[in-house]
Amino acid sequence: MSETRKLNPQKVRDHVDSILESYEQVFEKFFLAKFLGLNFEYMPLEANNSDKEFSRFTFEVNEMLMNPQGFLHGGIMATVMDISMGHLLRKVIGPGITIEMKTQFLRSASKGLTTVEGRFIKKGRELSFMESRLWGSDGKLAALTTATWKMLD
Repeated sequence: MSETRKLNPQKVRDHVDSILESYEQVFEKFFLAKFLGLNFEYMPLEANNSDKEFSRFTFEVNEMLMNPQGFLHGGIMATVMDISMGHLLRKVIGPGITIEMKTQFLRSASKGLTTVEGRFIKKGRELSFMESRLWGSDGKLAALTTATWKMLD
């Protein structure tokens, strides 16, 4: 039987209050990205070099993001991987929406610095195929997502 852990209510309030003071509903600064503590980085973004274009971001796994077993919640994993692909798509091609996504959870991720990378599998004018990978603080691959994105008009 696992021990019962409780969040520090004041720490949660302080975190949300600080986000409410600084967020903007724009890419990289929107509420959810701030809540998760995402730090964004984009790699080369060179024309005609899609195999080297990728987004990478990191965030600290903390108690607010954990499931009752003490690991990063699978829904949070899927969310951050979706964000990694969507932000890259917007930077390289333009805005789009996820129309299909499959996530494979390979292992748990614990407290500490987590890294996520989004990449293109194939770019298209109407549809793009992408993938995202998430590594836990131990450096081991914890989840892999593939997705289909539809470009917005």
